[in-house]
Amino acid sequence: MQKKPTRHEVARVAGVSPSTVSRVLNGNAHVDPAIQSRVMATATQLGIDLTKAMQGRMIVFLLGNRDVLHEFQSRILVGAEEYCTNHRWELLFLSFYYPSTAASGELNLPQILHRKNTVRGVILGGTNSANLLLALRERSIPFSVLGNNVLGEWQADLYDVVSCDDVHGAYEMTAYLLSRRHRHIWYVGNVRLPWFARCFRGYQRAMAEAGLPPRCSEIRSDRQELGYLAAKSIITSGEPVTAIFAGTDQVAHGVYRALREFNLRIPDDISVAGFNDTEGAILHPALTTACAFPQELGRHLAELVTTRVVSPDLTPRQISIPTELVRRESVGTSGAMIDSNAQVAAIGGLPRPKPGSPR
Repeated sequence: MQKKPTRHEVARVAGVSPSTVSRVLNGNAHVDPAIQSRVMATATQLGIDLTKAMQGRMIVFLLGNRDVLHEFQSRILVGAEEYCTNHRWELLFLSFYYPSTAASGELNLPQILHRKNTVRGVILGGTNSANLLLALRERSIPFSVLGNNVLGEWQADLYDVVSCDDVHGAYEMTAYLLSRRHRHIWYVGNVRLPWFARCFRGYQRAMAEAGLPPRCSEIRSDRQELGYLAAKSIITSGEPVTAIFAGTDQVAHGVYRALREFNLRIPDDISVAGFNDTEGAILHPALTTACAFPQELGRHLAELVTTRVVSPDLTPRQISIPTELVRRESVGTSGAMIDSNAQVAAIGGLPRPKPGSPR
């Protein structure tokens, strides 16, 4: 009776070591794709179904405390799914709402996470708290986390973390507005939330370097209504404003709505900038924003957690992805600031000043 081929036979015929075959089966991202293909082709030639040995290759994308239709998080999911598909991992999506105040040992994690023969690791998307990170660590569940969206005090160097460099991105955006002669720049964002707070830090630094006071209008939200209500508050206050920097594109969308209600033109009367580039191209005029590359964030999150599964003793890694300033039509060069009389006329529906008349 002919002996059934083994993995060692696959290694010999493919011209690789048995450990390389094992790394291919375990989804090690550092194996050359050409070698992976050769190993799989050799196994097929010898009549060995390596896919059976590759069972239990599931990663869970756990969306914490977020709307499943959230545009930015959806793009992170797409990037993670793309990476997993290319490296023969399965990706399962779950939505998970939990209290940030609960002790780590009291969190009721999704039951599937306890099935270690099924789920090998977790990607933490959405908005998460330090208690969930600790809960996964205590249960020895490999994971990676989107670092921009972690609430509360936590130690990033203990975990596999991927972040976009939103602090520097916001600094660049503010510097760009300053270069267009804007001096009355308002930041709009809920600084109680970490992604808004980090952008505010970058904005503050650029304003301080220009010798200008920071101005922030915040509403306890992170959706369009934040931008809508904050912009209305700025305009009705009579405070000088030539530009509004919104902490996300979604918030900028709300700013657009408010300014149109006041019959104010973008960018002629007030320039508007956003952050993350999820809606910028579909707004009119097209929004100047900072691209945060969410799909790239997702790919790196998947790469970190699958590497952690294969090599659990590696030192935790932290990856920071730069942003890119995307210049579009919503930012113009500042002339005179919009004054209170023009604001009141717009609010009351009075005729706008004729072009060229004093403002």
